Amino acid sequence: MKKQIRLKVVFYQTSSGNEPVREWLKRLERPDKKTIGEDIKTVQLGWPLGMPLVRKLDDGLWEVRSSITHGIARVTFTVHQEQMILLHGFIKKSKKTPTSELQISKKRLKTLREVL
Repeated sequence: MKKQIRLKVVFYQTSSGNEPVREWLKRLERPDKKTIGEDIKTVQLGWPLGMPLVRKLDDGLWEVRSSITHGIARVTFTVHQEQMILLHGFIKKSKKTPTSELQISKKRLKTLREVL
């Protein structure tokens, strides 16, 4: 029996039309893209999910946690009207999420909320 998709995945777009998460994913090695894609699909099919795959960061802000070849990848997202909007992607180099990466995600979420 095929699982029903609960969320449609959408890439956050900047005002100039760029899609930062899509561009980041394209630069990764094929096995890492596959791992992250599978993890996003798991969230898409099973939402709502929690640890260890998904962690809430803030009000309306979550991260998909993926173990990749050279570290730990994170893709932050928000959910709006059955859409999983991918806001930011990065590779962690330490246990704690860098403040700068979290600020990028929060800024994009704020921008997105202004237009929704």
